[in-house]
Amino acid sequence: MPLSALTMLAAGIGIPILAALNAALGKHLGAPMVAGLILFAVALVTASVVAVITGPGAIARVATAPKHLLLAGVLIAFYVLSITAIAPRFGVGNAVFFVLLGQLISAAAIDHFGLFGATPSPLNTTRAAGIALMVAGVALTQRA
Repeated sequence: MPLSALTMLAAGIGIPILAALNAALGKHLGAPMVAGLILFAVALVTASVVAVITGPGAIARVATAPKHLLLAGVLIAFYVLSITAIAPRFGVGNAVFFVLLGQLISAAAIDHFGLFGATPSPLNTTRAAGIALMVAGVALTQRA
């Protein structure tokens, strides 16, 4: 559990860094969508190396996976392309604030209803209060 928490903490730390780096690349290139393409090319190479090392036989099973599960790729593309285009104008902090708000809302719904095979965890008043505190904390970080 501690390793999982630290891994996800590192992933969370990386999201604003990713946003800032790719937004800067998009600004430098004068083409945010090209910056997104470059990011995905680098990510493809990285993920391919990791996949070959950790699960080489799994690639053959992709053809049998339910097709709706592949929509996750569309969602990550939407995230990367939208934050790359919007963060330079809106600010990385503001962009990530709304991303976090969206994550809190969708994570609560996924857990509450057990969507996509998640273990159901009903949204009770304690969890709702915790999420509200998280939203308030993130909102406070954006106040001038």
